[in-house]
Amino acid sequence: MSVESTSAIVQMRGIGKVFRAGAMENNVLTDIHLDIRSGEFISIAGPSGCGKTTLLSLMGLLDTPSHGELRVAGHSVTHLGRKERAILRNRHIGFVFQSFNLIDDLTVADNVALPLTFRTGVRRNERAERAADALSNVGMAHCRNLYPGQLSGGQQQRVAVARALVGDPAILLADEPTGNLDLRHGEIVMALLSRLHGSGRTICMVTHDERFGFVADRLIHMLDGQVVDESTYLQLKHEAECGLDERRTMESSR
Repeated sequence: MSVESTSAIVQMRGIGKVFRAGAMENNVLTDIHLDIRSGEFISIAGPSGCGKTTLLSLMGLLDTPSHGELRVAGHSVTHLGRKERAILRNRHIGFVFQSFNLIDDLTVADNVALPLTFRTGVRRNERAERAADALSNVGMAHCRNLYPGQLSGGQQQRVAVARALVGDPAILLADEPTGNLDLRHGEIVMALLSRLHGSGRTICMVTHDERFGFVADRLIHMLDGQVVDESTYLQLKHEAECGLDERRTMESSR
């Protein structure tokens, strides 16, 4: 899908994230410069521990950067308080998590409607109607009265996508959306995300699975808390794999 609009939903300028534990500092992200434009499908790839999920958490206003400038949906959010971030998050951001994060004792319909309960002025009947529309959009309307425990993993993830969509967010953030699914159900969820993108949704996805990563318009590579170009990524990945093979050979010869 070509991107007609150049307006950026997410803008990052020199973003860094440092976690501190006593005198110890862990620089998880370093000098990130990144734009996600309206209508794009972005995939963020890289090895475990490279900072992908931390980057997504900053985009989703679940955490704040240690330094740099972050704008989401046109709002500068770097210095917002927790309550202000929560309001902005509820208005503009939809989340899909690897572990689904559905509430077991709520029906599918109530799970999907849940984000709307935190919006002022949205009445119960409107919440129900919008939840029904979102479930229909992901092909799960027939399960609206069931509970999460009665669904397969793939069905639960589709419900999670419906919950992410119910508030009509500016951007959908998906953190390893196929990570807990087998190949068939993973492909179903990816086909759903591709269809949503085709209808104009802006999506940013973190994935370990390179097969699914290449579904996106743009693939962002990360290593050691930094965004790197593809050639650098492949070179460093090869060097790391060669180093691991050498260590294994040395250990086996002892």
